[in-house]
Amino acid sequence: MTKAKADSAAAAPPDAPVVAPASMFSDCGDTPCPEPVLPAASPEQTAALTDGVRMRENPAEWAFVRLSKLIEDFEKGLDKDEEVGARIVGLPGDGTMSIDDVGFWGPDFILFLGKNADGKPVRLIQHYAQINVLLDVRKKPEERPARRIGFQLSEMVRKTDKK
Repeated sequence: MTKAKADSAAAAPPDAPVVAPASMFSDCGDTPCPEPVLPAASPEQTAALTDGVRMRENPAEWAFVRLSKLIEDFEKGLDKDEEVGARIVGLPGDGTMSIDDVGFWGPDFILFLGKNADGKPVRLIQHYAQINVLLDVRKKPEERPARRIGFQLSEMVRKTDKK
């Protein structure tokens, strides 16, 4: 342990919460955020993913913002009888769920709400640093139109943007 770490550890009471330094999180402000690196995507497609997006100090919120854009982009390729689903490692059975909604509870949780293969409600609570989601295509139920959650997620992103 370095002397600085030892001094810091000695100064804090044992039950004190761990506080990350502000320098650990960046906020782009009005500057463009990093673009995803997608070799098969055109510059226009890549730019569309970051359009209107700015980094957030809260890491769960920042993960949610980007996840929302990726879901919205994925849904652009679906036909009228399809909707987004997910395969998530660690879910029982085949690890699939239909996604009804996505949220976050900062600073660290991403929330997936939906239904399992039997139609039962499920809620996956995942740490932002452990997100492994394979978006897949599901046939929509016959009795209703296909649901698109990407648009409503983008609306939530706009509402939570403090700038």
